[in-house]
Amino acid sequence: MSVDGAEIARIGPGLLVLVAVERGDDESAAERLLERLLSYRVFADREGRMNLSVTDTGGALLLVPQFTLAADTGKGLRPGFSRAAPPAEGERLFAHLARRARARFPATETGRFGAYMRVSLVNDGPVTFWLGTGGRGEGGDAIGVSSP
Repeated sequence: MSVDGAEIARIGPGLLVLVAVERGDDESAAERLLERLLSYRVFADREGRMNLSVTDTGGALLLVPQFTLAADTGKGLRPGFSRAAPPAEGERLFAHLARRARARFPATETGRFGAYMRVSLVNDGPVTFWLGTGGRGEGGDAIGVSSP
């Protein structure tokens, strides 16, 4: 991942997580998302079944702030962003998630909130999921399972 041509984060095998903070999200939603990210079984075991988590495999997390995932695309030809948290709140909750992730899982890297980022992914799949926190129903974050 780069910003202004400079690499700011890189991981090998693990999870690329595009994080959207929506209105009404709070620290408990961030904690729930982190728990799910660290425990979600999306990596293949010896039999080829998705049975291992990122913590089981010794992989890494790359958390990327991505408010556009909160877009309302149900009407018209232009997305609306009324579901996204205001920028200051989104940045605060993304920073909270990043701090808590690093404390629990040191193999965590992050993007830069509000920056124009170039993000590359080698998807090991096709394996991509929409992972919600279960709080308000429709909200969620995209996670991609990356390979080396």
